[in-house]
Amino acid sequence: MRRRHFITLLGGAAAAWPLAARAQGQMPVIGYLYLGSPEPVTNRLAAFRKGLSETGFTEGRNLDIEYRWGHNEPERLPELAADLVRRRVAVIAALGSTPAAIAAKAATSTIPIVFASGGDPVQYGLVANLNRPGGNVTGLTDIANDLLPKLLGLMQELVPQAVRFGVLVNPSNPVAASIIAEAQQAASVISRPVEVLTASSNGDIDVAFAGLAQRRIDALVIAPDTLFTNRISQLATLATYHRVPASFWTREYPQVGGLMSYGANVTDRDRQAGIYVGRILKGEKPADLPVMRPTKLELIINLHTARTLGLTVPPSLLAIADEVIE
Repeated sequence: MRRRHFITLLGGAAAAWPLAARAQGQMPVIGYLYLGSPEPVTNRLAAFRKGLSETGFTEGRNLDIEYRWGHNEPERLPELAADLVRRRVAVIAALGSTPAAIAAKAATSTIPIVFASGGDPVQYGLVANLNRPGGNVTGLTDIANDLLPKLLGLMQELVPQAVRFGVLVNPSNPVAASIIAEAQQAASVISRPVEVLTASSNGDIDVAFAGLAQRRIDALVIAPDTLFTNRISQLATLATYHRVPASFWTREYPQVGGLMSYGANVTDRDRQAGIYVGRILKGEKPADLPVMRPTKLELIINLHTARTLGLTVPPSLLAIADEVIE
């Protein structure tokens, strides 16, 4: 896998930032806030630690990390964020979802926050603008929510006989409304009907897939959401069982048997988030660190799954794929 790099919009200026841990002369403690569970994101957590190490910080040696896991219960995030504030952590890393970042910002206006998610940080009030975030929040956005028309277009190319497309969305996600609006706009672009399916729990996912045949869905796009990230293996298995071509937005999906993914390299994104946390620990201000966006998106195709579903991947897609899994 080639490393995907993120580009800053403007360079950040170094300046002192009042860290509680530094003032007390203790080993700095940072908070790690995540909506989901730890097991499905071990690779991303390792990437985050790698980013920290690239700035000179190693967990257990000169840095402690307080982990707070939401286990896919977004209503828990405000209290988890408040607990990190009471712990007086030096920085909060709110990674993987917009709700985590929103909860962290609501909990503090002074502790630096680094987010990494797919939502528009300006639209959701996390930063004033991408170039100069202002305040105590900065981070990385992988613009995953802008990828829906492209994902649907790629699916149409892969499954040209598809008449009706579906988009699986978690309605409890604050970015759900924008995803649904994009799905409706994409329908006119691909000249095919696009139906929105919803799932906000593990059981809802089973129900949604069970109803695909009745709804006559020929191909499915799974929208970005932490719930779905924590259920990648389940989603890949359900898609194969129901024999529906499905695509996702991160490479973990085709790696466990899903058909296709298109999006930013979220592992490298979380590594960059670790670098940002390290830079803040060294004295840079979040207000001066631009929100970073990916320079390249990657297309991953699982050729074995395509054959299982009776699909022939066109040469045009194979030619632009960043990785083909045999």
